[in-house]
Amino acid sequence: MSELAAALSPPRPRVGWIALAALVAVIALAVAPNILTSYQTLLLIYGLDMAIATLGFNLLLGYTGLLSFGHSAFFGVGAYTVALLVQYLDIRSMELYLLVGLLASGITAVVFGYLCVRHTRFYFAILTLALSQVLWSLALKLFWLTGGTDGMRVPVPRLLGGLIGGAGFSGFVSTYYYYVLVVFIAVVAFMWVVVHSPFGKALQAIRDNETRAQFLGLSIRHYRYAAFLISGILTGLAGVLWVPLNALATPDILYWPFSGEIVFATLLGGFRTFVGPIVGGIVYTFLQTYAVAETQYWQFLLGVVLVVLILLLPTGIVGGIESAISRWRGKRR
Repeated sequence: MSELAAALSPPRPRVGWIALAALVAVIALAVAPNILTSYQTLLLIYGLDMAIATLGFNLLLGYTGLLSFGHSAFFGVGAYTVALLVQYLDIRSMELYLLVGLLASGITAVVFGYLCVRHTRFYFAILTLALSQVLWSLALKLFWLTGGTDGMRVPVPRLLGGLIGGAGFSGFVSTYYYYVLVVFIAVVAFMWVVVHSPFGKALQAIRDNETRAQFLGLSIRHYRYAAFLISGILTGLAGVLWVPLNALATPDILYWPFSGEIVFATLLGGFRTFVGPIVGGIVYTFLQTYAVAETQYWQFLLGVVLVVLILLLPTGIVGGIESAISRWRGKRR
C-alpha cells in the first residue's frame, strides 16, 4: 500500500535544484547594477515592482481561477496613499509609506472582496472592473484633494530613516534598487510559502473543481476572500514602491488599461507557473519601454505580441520553456 500511495502521490519539487536556481537568480539581481547602465537599472526597478504586482494578481488568476480587471485599484490606492501622506502630512519616511499603504490597500481589498467573491467568472471580472473605475472617477473629480489630471508630486523619500541613500535622484535610484530588491525577495518567499501551503493547495482544488472541493468541506467563499485580500495587499505594495520612483501619482494608474497591463504581463510570463509572473513583469516592462521609444504604434506592437503569445505560447514564456524541457526529457527516455 505504501508503494501504491507513493506512486499515486504527485511528484515533489526538487528542493535542491529550486534552491540553487533561486540563489543564482538573487546573485544575478544583486550584481545587475554593476553590469547594466543607469537607465537599464531604473527599468529593472520598475520590472521588479511590476513582478510584485503580477505575483499578487496571479494568486487570483493562476491559483484561484478568478480573472480580475480591477487590480489597478489596489495599485492606485497604494500610490495615492503615499502622495496624500506627502501632500497633507509632510511625511517623508518610506517605511511609514509601506505601513500606511498596506493598511489602505488592505481596507480596499476587504470592501471590494466582500462584494466580488460572491460571484465568479464573467461577473467577477466585470464587478472588479466597475469598482476600480469608481476609484478612477473619484481621483478625477476630487481634484481639490487629488490634483485631478495633474496628479500629485512625490519627492524622494528617506530610506530607513535617512540612514541610507545617495545625493540627488541618481543616488536615490542606485540605493532604491536594493531596497526594492529586498522587498521583492521577501514577497517571493512569502508567496512561495503561501502557494505550497495547505491553503494554496485548497485554492488550486477550488480552481480545478469547485464542486468537489465543496464536497470535501472547503468553504469556497472564505478561501476566495482570503486570496483576494492577499492579492490586493501585494498589488497595493507594488503601488507604494512605484510612486516614489515615478515622483508623480496620476489617475492613469487607476484606469482600466493599467489593469490590462497587469493581466498582459502575467500571461506573458505564464500564469500557471510560480516563476511566470515574475518573468512576465520584468520582460513586459522592458518590452513596453523600448516599444514606446521605437515607434508611435507601440500599442499595435504589444497587441501583435499578445496574439502571437496566445497562438504559439498559450502557457507563456516559462510554460513554453517547461513544455520544451519535458518533451526533450521524453525523447531522451
